[in-house]
Amino acid sequence: MRFGYGTNGFANHRLDDALAVIADLGYEGVALTLDHDHLDPFAPGLPARVDAVANRLAELGLGVVVETGARYLLDPWHKHAPTLLHDDPTLRVEFLRRAVAVGADLGAEAVSFWSGIRPPAVDPDTAWDRLVDGCAATLKTAQERGVTLGFEPEPGMFVEDIAGWRRLHEALGAPRAFGITLDIGHCRCLEPDPVPDCVTAVADHLVNVQIDDMRRGTHEHLEFGTGEIDFPPVLRALDAAGYTGLVAVELPRHSHAAPDVAARSIDFLRKAAETGEEPR
Repeated sequence: MRFGYGTNGFANHRLDDALAVIADLGYEGVALTLDHDHLDPFAPGLPARVDAVANRLAELGLGVVVETGARYLLDPWHKHAPTLLHDDPTLRVEFLRRAVAVGADLGAEAVSFWSGIRPPAVDPDTAWDRLVDGCAATLKTAQERGVTLGFEPEPGMFVEDIAGWRRLHEALGAPRAFGITLDIGHCRCLEPDPVPDCVTAVADHLVNVQIDDMRRGTHEHLEFGTGEIDFPPVLRALDAAGYTGLVAVELPRHSHAAPDVAARSIDFLRKAAETGEEPR
């Protein structure tokens, strides 16, 4: 099991410092959220900065997936805006295009993104058409660069569950390069099946895994052992699925104590994987 940690949980660190801490704790990879202070894809000198990050990742022995969930990178007033569902999604499409290019240059295992929340003034049919068009454009760029996409169902967003991902996958022609990013906490939050069964259900399309604790019906990323998930069966399901990608801790609201939280997290996950029991 290759555990990683998300840089969105190190928002108060310089990226180079965050990578060093993550590696020193024994993680084998990083889920890199492109953001204003962590490899901003719109700031000057991007090629040189990408090269520097690629060299640093190699030096530290870290694998990488690219995440695109920055909150205010594209609009300082509106969280996550614009999405692929807005009247003018041009900036979001350009961001995803740049994320794919960064992912290709970093040798990322996947580039992950989501649908966003449907704007109230946009009817569901129009939103769906916009989402399919935006995903198709992103997929074309990804295929040209040899990059795998992981689309993440996100609670509260237009596509929030595995069933929604399946519908979107089919609408795009079921391409192999359009896989799924599965957040383990989200499965507990809203999926009808037990969490290990969710892993098994998407095993053939699983390209990126985020892991955190959560409670039923509440979309709040929690530290391990403070929610309702029994993790050893989940880790066994990932192993049985033959999944070899990163399993990255997703705690975006814990940057205030990032080193301590990351240390506790990898200790918990290692014990759960090694002993098959919930650490106490």
